[in-house]
Amino acid sequence: MGFDIQNRRYTGSKQKLVKWIRGIITKKCDNVNSFCDLFAGTGVVTNALINDFSTFYINDFLYSNFIIYYAFFSSDAYSEEKLFVLKRQIETIDPRNVKSNYVSKNFGGKFFSKNDSLVIGEIRELLENEKKADSINFREFCILLSSLIYSFDRCANTVGHYDAYIKKPILKDSFIFELINPVITNQQDKRIFISCKDSNQLVREIQPDVVYIDPPYSSRQYSRFYHVIENIAEWKKPKLYGTALKPAPENMSDYCTVKAIDAFRELVADLHCKYIVVSYNNTYDSKSSSSKNKMELEDMKKILDLKGHTTIFDINHKAFNAGKTDLKNHKELLFLTKVGEHDE
Repeated sequence: MGFDIQNRRYTGSKQKLVKWIRGIITKKCDNVNSFCDLFAGTGVVTNALINDFSTFYINDFLYSNFIIYYAFFSSDAYSEEKLFVLKRQIETIDPRNVKSNYVSKNFGGKFFSKNDSLVIGEIRELLENEKKADSINFREFCILLSSLIYSFDRCANTVGHYDAYIKKPILKDSFIFELINPVITNQQDKRIFISCKDSNQLVREIQPDVVYIDPPYSSRQYSRFYHVIENIAEWKKPKLYGTALKPAPENMSDYCTVKAIDAFRELVADLHCKYIVVSYNNTYDSKSSSSKNKMELEDMKKILDLKGHTTIFDINHKAFNAGKTDLKNHKELLFLTKVGEHDE
């Protein structure tokens, strides 16, 4: 029982493509030991390659994703006994005995049922208090907080992201707390570096053999798409605005703006690696302005070609569709650049 890393809803997740991506990387990249998942998202690509490299760099600019990576992939020790003791304590929480809290006041009856929101807020406060009291270490805190995120994602009154909630009455309570299943357990020892940094800054600090790049391509800012998860993870309790109850804008990515191609050009120029692998998944005819691509395939290939010989692989793939986009014959593409090797 419990949640595996792929058991969450996330726009752009590569879970259905990881076998294909892993196959290309393991067959085409020679003499490599370290791997960087630069825009790691759900972390499923790192998970698929966990036995293929000895050193990993896992990065995303969302704090909630950093917490999730630390929970699943950190090599820090954790006590299963502590986790199960707290799980049993959490399971005894009765919403009838819970006072109104930040989650219930803001998200109750909207993103979650009123009772579920009371329980979610109570659990989050409990975890914060346990961390402040040093009753649990940081890995244990991350495992419990990730478990809360995965659990409430199952009952959230949304279509899979948190840009808005479904405007219908929530008919029943459905929150059930389950623990995640860490990928790296107490018995495993790997060199794994987990960060929550601007990708363009991070690449100046590391020199992995393979860098996998899967940036956002549309104008949909992930910090806004997943603001509820980010809010509960950070637990800063900001003031919220608008119908979707979002905090003031922060942590906005240049890759979702007209600056995207310049940011990508700078990123590639600063890479110190043997291979660059880039996912590209927007070859369809977009009818929604928010879905329109900020980086064109031809521009990206020109930038990668300056770094080395680039091969493009493709596979048919049904992508996320909110209804305004023609996905006929849609393909997922993968650029693979061998750095320093150029055509004669």
